[in-house]
Amino acid sequence: MKECTSGRVTIPTDIDVVPETLELVKRWGADAIRDCDGTDYPEELKHVDAKVYSTYYTTRKDNEWANANPDEIQQMYIMTPFCTAVEEKLSIHLMDHLYPDMLKVNDRDDIKRWWEVIDRTTGEVVPASNWSYCPQTGDVTIEHAAEFHDYTVSFLAYIMWDPVHMYNAVTNGWTNFEKQVTFDVRQPKTHKYSMERLRKYIADNPHIDVIRYTTFFHQFTLIFDELAREKYVDWYGYSASVSPYILEQFEKEAGYPFRPEYIIDQGYMNNTYRIPSKEFLDFQKFQRREVAKLAKEMVDITHECGKEAMMFLGDHWIGTEPFMDEFKTIGLDAVVGSVGNGATLRLISDIGGVKYTEGRFLPYFFPDTFHEGGDPVREAKVNWVTARRAILRKPIDRIGYGGYLKLAMQFPEFIDYIESVCKEFRTLYENIKGTTPYCIKTVAVLNCWGKMRAWGNHMVHHAIYYKENYSYAGIIESLSGAPFDVKFLSFDDIRKDQSILEGIDVILNVGDADTAYTGGENWTDEVIVTAIKKFIYNGGGFIGVGEPAAHQYEGHFFQLATVMGVEKETGFTLNVDKYNWEEHEHFITEDCAGEIDFGEGKKSIYALDNTTILVHRNKDVQLAVNEFGKGRCVYISGLPYSFENSRLLYRSIIWSSHDEENLHRWFSSNYNVEVHAYVKNKKYCVVNNTYEPQSTTVYKGDGTSFDLNLGANEIIWYEIE
Repeated sequence: MKECTSGRVTIPTDIDVVPETLELVKRWGADAIRDCDGTDYPEELKHVDAKVYSTYYTTRKDNEWANANPDEIQQMYIMTPFCTAVEEKLSIHLMDHLYPDMLKVNDRDDIKRWWEVIDRTTGEVVPASNWSYCPQTGDVTIEHAAEFHDYTVSFLAYIMWDPVHMYNAVTNGWTNFEKQVTFDVRQPKTHKYSMERLRKYIADNPHIDVIRYTTFFHQFTLIFDELAREKYVDWYGYSASVSPYILEQFEKEAGYPFRPEYIIDQGYMNNTYRIPSKEFLDFQKFQRREVAKLAKEMVDITHECGKEAMMFLGDHWIGTEPFMDEFKTIGLDAVVGSVGNGATLRLISDIGGVKYTEGRFLPYFFPDTFHEGGDPVREAKVNWVTARRAILRKPIDRIGYGGYLKLAMQFPEFIDYIESVCKEFRTLYENIKGTTPYCIKTVAVLNCWGKMRAWGNHMVHHAIYYKENYSYAGIIESLSGAPFDVKFLSFDDIRKDQSILEGIDVILNVGDADTAYTGGENWTDEVIVTAIKKFIYNGGGFIGVGEPAAHQYEGHFFQLATVMGVEKETGFTLNVDKYNWEEHEHFITEDCAGEIDFGEGKKSIYALDNTTILVHRNKDVQLAVNEFGKGRCVYISGLPYSFENSRLLYRSIIWSSHDEENLHRWFSSNYNVEVHAYVKNKKYCVVNNTYEPQSTTVYKGDGTSFDLNLGANEIIWYEIE
């Protein structure tokens, strides 16, 4: 058993916590120290034997430049609320329900070219000659409006207060500070200045070893309302990556005019649920290439000056999606991101093209957790045990914590617990890094985004998921720590090359109808539907959760109804009697101790005649299986994350891939306990994922077994004989 007593840990500091920092360097075995937003690096720590990270803001923390160059302040597309015309003249105020200090209407550029007024009742664009803008009132006035039609205005606004700086200020209750303006490095003057600024910063701070870019150039969509509350959040949103300068470049490349609607998307802002248009995908691809090119310029300067370049995954990260080909061209040394659960851990650890990855664990040292009556230990325990499952499949190289150290030091029990986490992480890393864990099957998650949004597609940001997407979140979290090789495929991937399905054992399609998660109209494409049916017929597995392959078309709602053996009653087949309601025991449900948690489930799902129903509730099918040719399908109405549901998914994958006889290979009879094998390293471990003692029967790779009792959160390592 390898054990390492120090290293692989980063801690935050500030000028008023120098002794505390030195204490934690020793106790936690930290080998790197970083500053945080709103803090300064202490002079006393510049010569400590530890790597120094410096948070570097490419787009803010230089208001002098931003205010001197107002034409190169970053911009965002905004759409007004829907307004109904009751007469031929309609005035719409642009800044309703927006935080006035964050955004400023851009009427500097040609508003008739870059803005759009749309009749949302008809979908038609209102001619520019029929509307005008008054800067004094902040209103757009439409002439010759159609009575009782709805109208919206899509307009450009300058970002006068960086959204992340605003978030930090509001969350931490800051007072007496200057609001940081967001400038646009993509534009000529600021581009030239930013490269000079970076060189000067590095020269002025010789003690710094790692420049931690937070992130690069474009913030994800984060808009606040008039009460400084988050109004709109899309972690993958591109609405703040626009300006006339950028859009003109895009037009030259694309060969067609840019419309605000390509971003605004009827007011949905092309959020992660929306099936992306060709134009939006074109724009994303353009942005990724241009962002990568500019980021590489900064990284090259960083390396030229003898420093490492690290990117924070999560703030101004638009255009740097780490699983796309463009990302690898940047040349980064490292990526660091916030770890909230197993899925966010894999979002970081699966990144290729960098020398090392680092996870910043929760809770952040912020007053929302570290306050009188707060319980940071509880949050830390949940965070660690969920992340650990994923670490055991694909480890990050380092862990760290963010925020304000003074707050954390007020909670001695938290300091003690994190000390144990650091020790355990180093032990895990030394034992498993460099080897591939045993994988039972290869599974593919099929949606509109594919690898572009692998692992994090469902997240608002940093592990916070949309309530309505609990099943997708649950399955991704389950897969993050399970013994499967997980791939993410898009429908376009299949259209491009159907052979991509070769080597896949089971396909998963999860979510609500007509969303990017399930695919919507993609299932009316005969190329797609026949490819998937052929895959199943020839022996592949298919697991559909929620409303898989769903779009009302040609007599079906579920376009794979004849394959899955289930259909949803949308009112069009009420005249067809349904007689198949008998429930059956099955391999998939053998570990289910009580009533299965399907979350909200789905109503009006019924089984076709030859389908095997495992669970129905009030004649709404919740779980069913069906065979098609040599293949097998499983339907699940919903699957929130839990250890029991992870086991149900595990068994579903095993059954749908015809491999029941090999279930008891590197397996635990207790679903609260998992077995991870590292055959090349001749090691395996048994891990208790709870904070309660657990008993289980452990099955090794040869099928032999032994009984084991584990303490709370315990991991026991064994040699493979």
